[in-house]
Amino acid sequence: MSKGKGPYTCGLDAAVDVVGGKWKPMILWALHGGGILRFGELRRHVQGVSEKVLSRQLRELEADGIVHREVYGEVPPRVEYSLTELGETLNTALLPLGEWGDRHMGELIDRKHPHAASGA
Repeated sequence: MSKGKGPYTCGLDAAVDVVGGKWKPMILWALHGGGILRFGELRRHVQGVSEKVLSRQLRELEADGIVHREVYGEVPPRVEYSLTELGETLNTALLPLGEWGDRHMGELIDRKHPHAASGA
């Protein structure tokens, strides 16, 4: 489990434990649709994440069976990340949440940053 949490109380509790935080949903989206990305490519897709945090989040997603990490015995080493079947189903479940965010983004920005729209 991501946070070493004990037994879950419901399905939403389990799902939030796996995707909780700012970066995990962004990592999942970057790997959406069967994408295979190397670490540097993932970092470019997930703008603003540090190497340390990205590495930790990928390890947690891998431990939860959401992300597959493939290491190739080359010099220099090549490591690729992709979604597992479980990860693909999780991304499918996140689609409506992303659509909701797209529909309401303007309103959310106005509520959270009321002075941004006026340029003040």
